[in-house]
Amino acid sequence: MASKFLKATRSSLSPSSDPNDPIMPPPLPPTVTFGRRTSSGRYVSYSRDDLDSELGSSDFVNYTVHIPPTPDNQPMDVSISQKVEEQYVSNSLFTGGFNSVTRAHLMDKVIDSGASHPQMAGAKGSSCAIPGCDAKVMSDERGLDILPCECDFKICRDCYMDAVKTGGGICPGCKEPYKNTDLDEIAVDNARPLSLPPPVGMSKNERRLSLMKSTKSMLTRSQTGDFDHNRWLFETRGTYGYGNAIWPKDGGFGNGKEDDVAEPAELLHKPWRPLTRKLKIPAAVLSPYRLLIVVRMVALALFLQWRLTNPNKAALWLWGMSVVCELWFAFSWLLDQLPKLCPVNRATDLNVLKEKFETPTLNNPTGKSDLPGIDIFVSTADPEKEPPLVTANTILSILAADYPVEKLACYVSDDGGALLTFEAMAEAASFANVWVPFCRKHGVEPRNPESYFNLKRDPYKNKVKPDFVKDRRRVKREYDEFKVRINGLPDSIRRRSDAYNARDELKAMKLQRPNREDDPVEPVKIPKATWMADGTHWPGTWLSPGPEHSKGDHAGIIQVMLKPPSDDPLLGTAEDGKLIELTDVDIRLPLLVYVSREKRPGYDHNKKAGAMNALVRASAIMSNGPFILNLDCDHYIYNSLALREGMCFMMDRGGDRLCYIQFPQRFEGIDPSDRYANHNTVFFDVNMRALDGIQGPVYVGTGCLFRRIALYGFDPPRSKEHHPGCCSCCFPRRKKASGTSEEKRALRMGDSDDEEMNLSLLPKKFGNSTFLIDSIPVAEFQGRPLADHPAVKNGRPPGALTIPRDLLDASTVAEAISVISCWYEDKTEWGQRVGWIYGSVTEDVVTGYRMHNRGWKSVYCVTKRDAFRGTAPINLTDRLHQVLRWATGSVEIFFSRNNALLASPRMKVLQRIAYLNVGIYPFTSIFLIVYCFLPALSLFSGQFIVQTLNVTFLTYLLIITLTLCMLAILEIKWSGIELEEWWRNEQFWLIGGTSAHLAAVLQGLLKVVAGIEISFTLTSKSGGDDVDDEFADLYIVKWTSLMIPPVTIIMTNMIAIAVGFSRTIYSTIPQWSRLIGGVFFSFWVLAHLYPFAKGLMGRRGRTPTIVFVWSGLIAITISLLWVAINPPAGSTQIGGSFQFP
Repeated sequence: MASKFLKATRSSLSPSSDPNDPIMPPPLPPTVTFGRRTSSGRYVSYSRDDLDSELGSSDFVNYTVHIPPTPDNQPMDVSISQKVEEQYVSNSLFTGGFNSVTRAHLMDKVIDSGASHPQMAGAKGSSCAIPGCDAKVMSDERGLDILPCECDFKICRDCYMDAVKTGGGICPGCKEPYKNTDLDEIAVDNARPLSLPPPVGMSKNERRLSLMKSTKSMLTRSQTGDFDHNRWLFETRGTYGYGNAIWPKDGGFGNGKEDDVAEPAELLHKPWRPLTRKLKIPAAVLSPYRLLIVVRMVALALFLQWRLTNPNKAALWLWGMSVVCELWFAFSWLLDQLPKLCPVNRATDLNVLKEKFETPTLNNPTGKSDLPGIDIFVSTADPEKEPPLVTANTILSILAADYPVEKLACYVSDDGGALLTFEAMAEAASFANVWVPFCRKHGVEPRNPESYFNLKRDPYKNKVKPDFVKDRRRVKREYDEFKVRINGLPDSIRRRSDAYNARDELKAMKLQRPNREDDPVEPVKIPKATWMADGTHWPGTWLSPGPEHSKGDHAGIIQVMLKPPSDDPLLGTAEDGKLIELTDVDIRLPLLVYVSREKRPGYDHNKKAGAMNALVRASAIMSNGPFILNLDCDHYIYNSLALREGMCFMMDRGGDRLCYIQFPQRFEGIDPSDRYANHNTVFFDVNMRALDGIQGPVYVGTGCLFRRIALYGFDPPRSKEHHPGCCSCCFPRRKKASGTSEEKRALRMGDSDDEEMNLSLLPKKFGNSTFLIDSIPVAEFQGRPLADHPAVKNGRPPGALTIPRDLLDASTVAEAISVISCWYEDKTEWGQRVGWIYGSVTEDVVTGYRMHNRGWKSVYCVTKRDAFRGTAPINLTDRLHQVLRWATGSVEIFFSRNNALLASPRMKVLQRIAYLNVGIYPFTSIFLIVYCFLPALSLFSGQFIVQTLNVTFLTYLLIITLTLCMLAILEIKWSGIELEEWWRNEQFWLIGGTSAHLAAVLQGLLKVVAGIEISFTLTSKSGGDDVDDEFADLYIVKWTSLMIPPVTIIMTNMIAIAVGFSRTIYSTIPQWSRLIGGVFFSFWVLAHLYPFAKGLMGRRGRTPTIVFVWSGLIAITISLLWVAINPPAGSTQIGGSFQFP
């Protein structure tokens, strides 16, 4: 069933070429068409831009003709028409991509269960009363019908415009002329001043930037709204007489710019309160810690010098291997320890944030939030390995976050293009209508419903509202039904698709056999399509993959699940609280957008990094939040104030030089003993805090709040100031006077000395989307801190971000479709310098490294209540594969131009050492495996790494061991971790080093030498089969080749211990010193590998006892066999002088 479409004739859009043409021309921006399928099955085609000349044909329906407003032609107020347009856009599924037309399919139904919230796509509403048209009528923010006539005749937006333009403005119901005053009252009811008409030739982003910069004129009004004469006198140096004005001295108090609004001295005397403060580690802990590092360095140097000058001539091969390994271990320890010299802790002040940005002031009389917008990215790729229920809970925690609703936007990237994920997100948006107001009303934590309802503590503690128990019970019942719907979606989609496919097969058979008397024919084969709830084909991946409908071949899809909220709070009423009482509770929901980027064969889509870059471009066009938070689908917001905590750093003095705020990763569902160090607390609480004292922590893939322009590849503001040269202390460079404003210098890219960027080069870097390029200066301006103090450089005026956002229209979403197309990144710098960086499986580390290399700083934000929580694989095999992926990425970094040895002078020395360690640590596995075999080789050969266990060797060994233990104790002291966590980390360091790290080195070398690409599969986030045991995955043994080296090391050392004891007992002259040395180091190896051995045994009690019996017998037999083959010196028979009774 094909429908006819009207093609928009915007000047910036041109029709695409014929898809059957064998010659592929350069891809053109796609055209935009609009189509609507009504619930009765009738197709209606229309366009909301200037219509084509094809309108003269009778095959098209004349819906939209834009006529300039005149006194005789005022069909609808502009604000009303824009809101209705936004409603249509949010109900439309936009698809498009390479060499294809962008289509907007209006969906009357998104999910089978229906939607009730007015912001949600496919929300329930009244139907148009015009015969033959069953479109939805116009509605406001509450979902109430907008009825333009007093007779309350229900009419949709298109029919209303037809009635005004072709029907003489007569209401089809009462046959009376429309009264425009009704709509005018609705339009101006929000008590906002009407904006001036935009200048000719100015884009949306330019107009918005101009409005934000003009907010300083608002300073001339007092809080009463009257003209503030005193402030005007001060700012303009005007006078009404003698001595009435506060005269500023020459130079003023501004930021050094002539057009700055200076502050009077009285305002400067007011104490300025910072948003954050640095908490230094107590000197009683830090000074001994640094001293011990120096002592251990000296001890290691003396020990290695002694080892080199005292070889074991009886076993030079053993001595040589041990010395080489020890030299590497000392070097590796230095790389790991030196960046820990300057650890810091930080704290935020949320009260000051609220006072500065959300309290009524002279610059913001209404107290509306002046905080910048945040776009939150959630990435998922496979609904089978990443359950939709987990992703839906993450989305719900985002929608319920404690941040201004109108400043928040959530984008879900479905890289698999699955209808299951699409409908699960729609169900989550529907349930958010209940969950989010419940969270706001009662202030519950956490705001992930699955985690909240599974809390072990008392849920009623500190709840003062009398209806909390009743509300919680009702919302819990709704959530249980929500889970049933989510878990039933796979079967529902399959049954629906089978029914529609069977119907199409019957139709095809009837067409093939019009008469029943004809001979039977073979069944007609039609594509097994996947069908959406409204009875149309799903444009993404089908359950039975077909051409242009598989994981690597499908169109780009954008669906606004929840349209942008109104600018002002929308308080609930008694009528809104059908399930729970919502009076005086803000019922608005943040913007929620489903995005599935286009994929086509022959294109390298660059895995997660490519998906993130597609979201960066799409969000820049649709919401353009100056800050971006990225989360994995299994990481949810555990602390609803986490976004505000991160914003404290970005908005503080000097915050404009911060590229990102990294939050620690915390995990749920980990076994109590943390057998495989899944919590990784040593890294997140020791290493990351230490890096925070240098140039900032590394980016670790999730839970990171980015500055958008830092992702765009721009240099930090004042980069030339902070990095004048290599030897600035000895040969300082003269500061070159520049007439360029700070605002223009804020957007600089590269190492050129040009004060202003050449804007003509931006399309080569960012692509040919002018909308995207125009959004860059807007994002930069919105991300600046408040200029509320002379020390704040590159600030923005207070109140600049209180301007209402622009409403979504169809051309905006169509532009977003074009920038997520597979061809958009061709011949641009996306993935090379802009956005997430390509070329490594650990794109996160590389992306953070590039930012630090340009001179940006980052901050580690540890909140009292965990900011985010997620899941981690507790199964041994899954954990090893996870570590393998990380280590492989590090090897790729070492052999690439992202090696820290090639870093720019803008990166600090200790930061460079930290990044060098990131690329080098997998190579330690080579020396670690050799060293783990040395005790066994020593026991087998009867020799040791030193000639004798003399006092010198034992003294050095004691000093090195004691300093290591004392350093660990002090690290525990200043980081807050526990001793057991430190020991688990040490154990898994050896487990990973002898298994995954070695494989990573081999894979990395294969990629560099032979060009063999490395592919990894997603780690499954589903639980084990035992639903009664939440740690069932811990006991599942899944064999992998990564286990071979640790198993070999364990068996070899156990056999060597038995052989060593046998040799010593049976020897005529027992060499106990050599035995003790070898056995001690063998036990050191086995103690570290104990969790690995325990993991191989599976569940306790399920391993048969005979396994342990046979293991002991085999070890004894092999040891006796070794003694028989190689008897001790001085004996001619088995057992030497030992005789059996």
